[in-house]
Amino acid sequence: MNTPSRHLSGPVSHVLCAFLFLLPGCGNKVEVKQSPMGNEVPVSVATVKRQKLASNLSLVGNINARADVNVISETQGTVKAVYVTVGSQVGSGTVLVQVDDEIPRSNQATAEINYQKAQRDYARAEELYTQNSISASQLDASRLAMKAAENQLDIARRQLENTRIKSPIAGTVNARYVDVGTMVQQGKPVADIVDINTLKVQVNVSEHEAFLLKPGDNVDISTDVYPGVVFSGAIDNIASKADEAHTYPIEIVVENSSRHPLKAGLFARIAFKSIVPVETLSIPRMALIGSIKDAQVFVVRSGIALLRSIVIGRQSTDLFEVASGIAEGDTVVVSGQNNLVDQAHIQVVSVQQ
Repeated sequence: MNTPSRHLSGPVSHVLCAFLFLLPGCGNKVEVKQSPMGNEVPVSVATVKRQKLASNLSLVGNINARADVNVISETQGTVKAVYVTVGSQVGSGTVLVQVDDEIPRSNQATAEINYQKAQRDYARAEELYTQNSISASQLDASRLAMKAAENQLDIARRQLENTRIKSPIAGTVNARYVDVGTMVQQGKPVADIVDINTLKVQVNVSEHEAFLLKPGDNVDISTDVYPGVVFSGAIDNIASKADEAHTYPIEIVVENSSRHPLKAGLFARIAFKSIVPVETLSIPRMALIGSIKDAQVFVVRSGIALLRSIVIGRQSTDLFEVASGIAEGDTVVVSGQNNLVDQAHIQVVSVQQ
């Protein structure tokens, strides 16, 4: 019996042929080529070299009040009167709060009586001593009793005075913590007074800049609150000790403006004009990883990117001074570092001049 021949349909035969073509030894071998870049990360680099930084150093700082005082109660009792509200302008010595003074006033009256009696006793003792009626020790005892009574009177007067809580500085009432009927204790704050007629701008500079600046140097101050408005200030002091990040706090004094009034707590940009441009070891700003206080860069060694910590010094629009961490002639990554990890293989696709 003849076996009928079986013919594969067109589509099925094509699939089978394709499958056989991929099997080892069947048909032509397919060569899979690896990407010429492999696992290398494409980056742009620049050479670390000495360059002149622009003379205008610009940093961001905080505007603070010249004085910010929490007024503390030195007595205890019930508040009988409050004479200020938030926003009130006060002078030095202005009474802010009156505390119940009935007992302190009575204590002062008693102390005055005792002091007057002690004075009369001492006067009689002096007369008796001139008549040799009492000894020198009795006269001294009378004098000491009078002195003790005088001290008690001073204390009573001070206690009565403390019931009238006053502002120690001239300024603006920034906060009030008590109302009529509040029971205050000794040491309890009753108000916060700030003096913003003169403002202090605080900013940190690198150790290199700390030796280039000096008290009295003029600076320009600007804020986002008044675009285009520049305030003139002067360096008041530079700290003698660096902080943990090896930066030096400095304070700049600026007079507040009635036309464009500033408030404490604002951010300000400070432009230092007195620094003479110098040639220094620099890298492009784009090379920096992390913050200025915890700065890092990738240094290229034989096609491998090595993560290095550096110390940033002066700054310009496009450059950072490198105080330590890398050397002149080193190659650093300026683009593509977001895709890198320490000791990653790289491929340099461009070199910045």
